[in-house]
Amino acid sequence: MTRSEPRSPLELLQALATEDVEIGADLHHLEIYTLGGLLTLLWHGDPQAEHVVVMGGGGMGGLLGPAGGLYHDLGQQLAARGIGTIRVGYRKPNDLARCVLDVAAAADLATRTGATRFVTVGHSFGGAVALQTGIILGARCAGVVTLSTQSAGCEDGAALGATPLLLLHGDRDEILPPDTSAVVQTIVGHGDLVILPGAGHLLTEAHDELRDRLGTWIPERFTPPATA
Repeated sequence: MTRSEPRSPLELLQALATEDVEIGADLHHLEIYTLGGLLTLLWHGDPQAEHVVVMGGGGMGGLLGPAGGLYHDLGQQLAARGIGTIRVGYRKPNDLARCVLDVAAAADLATRTGATRFVTVGHSFGGAVALQTGIILGARCAGVVTLSTQSAGCEDGAALGATPLLLLHGDRDEILPPDTSAVVQTIVGHGDLVILPGAGHLLTEAHDELRDRLGTWIPERFTPPATA
């Protein structure tokens, strides 16, 4: 018997059908129907963008992200700079393996239309998803951002290698203490840990700082280093 070739994340979804509707300028709504549930994607920017950010929510899912719709705002902000953003609505929130596959499949889909480099972003439970997806993407991952991350699911974080890591956590997080991000930083072996004064788990109090900081940090990951 001939051994079958490894399948890509998108193929592993076993999609039954896909709907793609343009719902606004530089914004597409995709629904991918699978035997394991409905995968929802909101895709900002040019679908053929070379640089793409993939964002996942927390243990309850969602597409807006923390801090008053951070993901939507960043999607619009980055699209204006030629960077695509895919907001991922998990098929089954809080199922780490499935959620990692969902985000990896979104990156796989973008690869088929021209993407070559990615930054992954995740809030809370989604921090582990972002880290695991970054490991899967390997050299194609330009950076990983965790927001109020959990440490569960990050045990093999050292496999991220030298990929840049930014960990953001509020010092008043009522669900996961900021030490959790410090633990993940230690596991990975590197990373920039930023503690946000006065911010809780949803980081609402750091609304403006998050948009400014990520609006700078993410594009910098896609900028080639200057040569002498």
